[in-house]
Amino acid sequence: MDKILYYAVTLVESVLGVFGVRAFYDQPRYAVVERLDRGVEIRAYEPRLAVETDARGQGDGEAFGRLFRYITGANRTGGRIAMTAPVEAGGQRIAMTVPVEQGTGGTMRFFLPHAVAAAGAPEPTEAGVRLVEIPPERIAALRFSGRITPEARAAQERVLAEVLRQAGRTPAGPPLFMGYDPPFALPFLRRNEVAARLGT
Repeated sequence: MDKILYYAVTLVESVLGVFGVRAFYDQPRYAVVERLDRGVEIRAYEPRLAVETDARGQGDGEAFGRLFRYITGANRTGGRIAMTAPVEAGGQRIAMTVPVEQGTGGTMRFFLPHAVAAAGAPEPTEAGVRLVEIPPERIAALRFSGRITPEARAAQERVLAEVLRQAGRTPAGPPLFMGYDPPFALPFLRRNEVAARLGT
């Protein structure tokens, strides 16, 4: 994609994102297989490919910058890749392509567009950035709007944990945050989610 066109499209998407318009963003495919109390959804996600880096939390600008540089050319082909939604933060590292490792720690992920994943995503060129193949999985998610503060996120995580406890479901790892909008989006139009992996 031409550089000027790429950034023009990104700018338009960002402006529309202020008003909660997400129609132009490629998103991971899933089916809602069960609805629990308080709006919690149990989702069955299809396999996904993401680019990931270590992070200190959802507001880690350095981690976001590393991922953004990957989609704007810091990859083996130098090609630009469309932004997608959501951005996932937190949780536990899973098996990675290079290197293969497992363990706990904060991460941030951009999910790659379906067409890029199908064609074979280019390897990152920046240290600390890696491609991650994510197998089919079930995730419990709770959607909310408003400003994203540590207190707001913690409150929603408590709601999610209690709903899962009452339903007899045990999370497979620490909670995740999934953000679908740019940070300057109008708070009441934002789509924020706290989530927990449940396994397949």
